[in-house]
Amino acid sequence: MSNQSVRLDSVAETQMKKRITVEFIENFLIVWDANEGSELYKMGYYGKPLGIPKPKMAIFNTPLILDLMEGLYLAESKIIEVTEKSKSKKLGLVELRKRARKLYDNFDLKYAVYRDLKANNFIVTPGIKYGCDFAVYKHGPGREHAPFMVTVKKSGEVMTATEIVKAGRLATTVRKRFIVAVPGIETKKIEYLIFKWFKA
Repeated sequence: MSNQSVRLDSVAETQMKKRITVEFIENFLIVWDANEGSELYKMGYYGKPLGIPKPKMAIFNTPLILDLMEGLYLAESKIIEVTEKSKSKKLGLVELRKRARKLYDNFDLKYAVYRDLKANNFIVTPGIKYGCDFAVYKHGPGREHAPFMVTVKKSGEVMTATEIVKAGRLATTVRKRFIVAVPGIETKKIEYLIFKWFKA
């Protein structure tokens, strides 16, 4: 992975005049304004337009659904502010992180990898349909198939041979590279282990 620090959406971030308001509903964040949702999607392929599984265009007339991890990232970047109508209040970063930790196993490790990938100009989306943590793009969904499947593991955690073979078979089937990301506990450095498969 590259060590460059320029984010894909850095230019777009500086063009934002005000924060976009999103609503927290059942562990997701909803951008009700379609124009603002389209703007976020164009900025870095954030979220999924409701009812449009694979958007062909970055402009749509439907709410945008953000997951909590990308929502926290956008809130930290001062692009969105999160409200909760049921309690008529704004949710700050501490509360968002607290809720994310309840939703994701090993959230802090996964979020460290998410931020590192974003900082290195990659497009990062949830990888649940591939059985991994993240599907990672160079150019974005709709423009290419995600070339990388990324799974996050703790330093020292054991992966069985069966897990590696299963992940490798899946990655080969969907034509992706299988990567294990291992955040360092003390160094904060993230190691990326990329698997290559060869036919005997």
